[in-house]
Amino acid sequence: MEQPDAVIHQPLRLKIMAALKALPDREQIEFVRLRALVGATEGNLGAHIVTLEQVGYIDVEKDFVGKKPRTRVRLVRAGRRAFENYIAYLREIVEAAPPPENRR
Repeated sequence: MEQPDAVIHQPLRLKIMAALKALPDREQIEFVRLRALVGATEGNLGAHIVTLEQVGYIDVEKDFVGKKPRTRVRLVRAGRRAFENYIAYLREIVEAAPPPENRR
């Protein structure tokens, strides 16, 4: 990978992807819990979730609990792979850096 994934590279989307990657495979997280984890506003998180869903990195499920709406999000296989590739890209950068004693 010569360039980082532009979708994941955005700071809030990176936080979202990291939070979702920490979940077991196929497990969902509720929108309100994800919002608390990444420290986003409802509108901002919603917009970034739409972006991640449009590129096929996450799956969004909306339903009702009683009369209350509920939104749950999960990382799909393509998103898991994209995140792993992104992390590998960052590791390559870090590992290519000279040791601290050689820097000026």
